[in-house]
Amino acid sequence: MSLNQFIMIFRSRWRLAAVSFGGVLCLVGFYLIFAHRQYTATASVVIDLKSDPVSPTGFTDGLLASYVVTQADVIASERVAQRAVKAIKLDQMPRMQEAWREKTGGQGDITVWIADYLLENKVSVGTGKTKNGNVISISVKWNDPQTAADLANAFAQAAIETNIELKIEPAKQFAKWFDQHSQALRANLEAKQKRLSDFENATGIVATDEKLDVENARLTELSTQLVEMQGQRQDSQSRQRQVSGDNETLPEVLSSPVIATLKSALSDAEAKQADLAGQLGKNHPDYKAAAAEVANLRERIHEEANKIASGLGVNSQISIRKENDVRAALEQQKKKVLQLKHDHDEAAVLESDVATAQRDLDAVTQRFAQSSLESQEQQTNMVQLTTAAVPFEPSSPKILLSLIAGIFFGGVFSVAAVLIAEKRDPRIRGEADLSQLLGIPTLVKISAVRFGKASKKNGLQSQQRLEPSAT
Repeated sequence: MSLNQFIMIFRSRWRLAAVSFGGVLCLVGFYLIFAHRQYTATASVVIDLKSDPVSPTGFTDGLLASYVVTQADVIASERVAQRAVKAIKLDQMPRMQEAWREKTGGQGDITVWIADYLLENKVSVGTGKTKNGNVISISVKWNDPQTAADLANAFAQAAIETNIELKIEPAKQFAKWFDQHSQALRANLEAKQKRLSDFENATGIVATDEKLDVENARLTELSTQLVEMQGQRQDSQSRQRQVSGDNETLPEVLSSPVIATLKSALSDAEAKQADLAGQLGKNHPDYKAAAAEVANLRERIHEEANKIASGLGVNSQISIRKENDVRAALEQQKKKVLQLKHDHDEAAVLESDVATAQRDLDAVTQRFAQSSLESQEQQTNMVQLTTAAVPFEPSSPKILLSLIAGIFFGGVFSVAAVLIAEKRDPRIRGEADLSQLLGIPTLVKISAVRFGKASKKNGLQSQQRLEPSAT
C-alpha cells in the first residue's frame, strides 16, 4: 500500500477515524474526571558523614554507600512504618478501620496491616540522584494532601527515632553484659587480693620489702665468719700438733709476759747462785737457798709453759665448737634465705595474678563505661533535611500526560480501525486499485466526466427504468 492509497482510504473513511479518535479521547476524559486524585508529599533525611564523638568508630568512604542503602532499607521496614502509623494515629481513622475489617475480617493487628499496606502501595524510599549521595527521600501517595504530608514527615521522624534505638539497644545489651562480667572479675580480683594478704600475713613478708636483702647480708656475714673460724681452728690444731716435751720453745710460751718475767728472775737467781758458789761454796746455806730459788723458778716456768700448752688444746676445741656453731648458723640461714626466696616468688606470683585481674577489670570497666555512655546517647547521624509540605496539585492522574497519551493512542486506534474496515470491505478508488484487483495493466485512462443536475436526474430516471419491477 502506497502513501497515496493510504491517504485516499483515510479520506474516504474519515468519519470512522474521527469516531475512533473521539472515543479514545472520551475514555481519557472520563478517566480524568472520575479517577481518584492522588497527592504525593516528599520528605528527606541526610546522613552525617562526621565521626560519632561517643562511639570509637566512624564512617569511611567505602562503607558510606552500603550504610546509606542499609538506612534506606530500615526506613522501608515494618518497624518504621508501624511507628509512623501510630504517630499520626492512622489506625484510628474510620476509613482505614473499615478497609482493615473488609480485607482481613477483623483478624490480626490493624497497625501491622496498615504498615504493610503503606509499604506495598503508598510509600517509596530512594537514596537520591547521585550514586554515593547521603540523602534519602521518602515519598508518600495519598488521596488527602494533608495526610500525605503528615505521613511523610512521620516516616522521617520515625526513621530518626528508630536509628537511635538501633544504636542504643545493642549498647544497652553490651553494657549489661560488661556489668555482669565486671562483677565476676571484681569478685575474682577480691579473692586474689585476699589470698595475697593472707599469704603475706602468714609469712610476714611483702614482695617489695628489704627483709630478703638483710637475710642475704646475714648469710654472707656468717659465711665470712665460718671461713675465719676454719682458719683459727686449723691454726690451733697446727700449734697443738707442735706441742712436745719441751713446751718452753712454743711461740706462745716465748711471747708470754709471765714466762719472760720468770725467766728474767731465773737469770738473776742463777747469777746470784754463781756468785755465792764462788764466795761461800756450795754447802753454804745462802748458796743452797739461792739454788732452791733457781729450782723454784724453773719449776714455775715449766708449769707456766705446760699451762700455755694445755691452753692451746682448749683453744683448738673452742675453735672447733665455734666453727660448728657458725656452720650450723650458716646452714640455718641458708634455709631461711631459701624459704624467703620461695615465699617472695610465691608472693610475686600472687601479685602478678592480682595485677592481671586488675587489668582485666579495668579493661571491662572501661568498655562498660563506653557502652553505658552509648546506651544513653540520644543523638544520631541522621537528620531530617526537608519537611514534606502539603501538595496543592495532585500527582496522579497527570492531565497533560494523559491527554498526550490519549491523542497518541486515539490516533493509533483510529488508523487501526480504518485499516481493519478497509480490509473487510475493500473499494476501488483509482488506477492502482483496479490493476491490483484485476491483475492486468491499465491500457487506457478516460478523463473524469462531469454531469450537470439535469443529466444526473435523467441518468437516475434511466437507471430506475432499467431496474426490474418488484411485481
